[in-house]
Amino acid sequence: MPHDIVNGHIGHNYAADHLHSHLKPEDEAADLQVLCTQFIDGFRDAKDKAAYLNIANIPLEIPCTEGGPALKLVDVSVTSEWQVGTASPSFGSRELSYLPFPGDMISERINMAFVYVSALRREELDLRQFLAEKAQ
Repeated sequence: MPHDIVNGHIGHNYAADHLHSHLKPEDEAADLQVLCTQFIDGFRDAKDKAAYLNIANIPLEIPCTEGGPALKLVDVSVTSEWQVGTASPSFGSRELSYLPFPGDMISERINMAFVYVSALRREELDLRQFLAEKAQ
């Protein structure tokens, strides 16, 4: 049966020699987190940070989203966040359902942002956003 017909249903219309896998959104998020972690570790270890950013094709300038002058890369920020619980909407209530984590479930998330400025604006480009857009 051709690649684009599964169980009698038409999927995407690619040639039969089309090779790729389809990841579930949670798998894509996990893959993205691995890429981010590896990128950040590499940046921290790089002796020449500018060369590392150049090899990774991190732009030194980005266009202004509001049509002003281009923004220039001035800072790279690495932050740590600790997830200590979760909150989600409660059924039939305006209050969130809050679940604090026990100590062994608390996890660290490290992220990176690229800070761009012009005389008029300041914008941050999140590493996760940058890598996700590159993957598309």
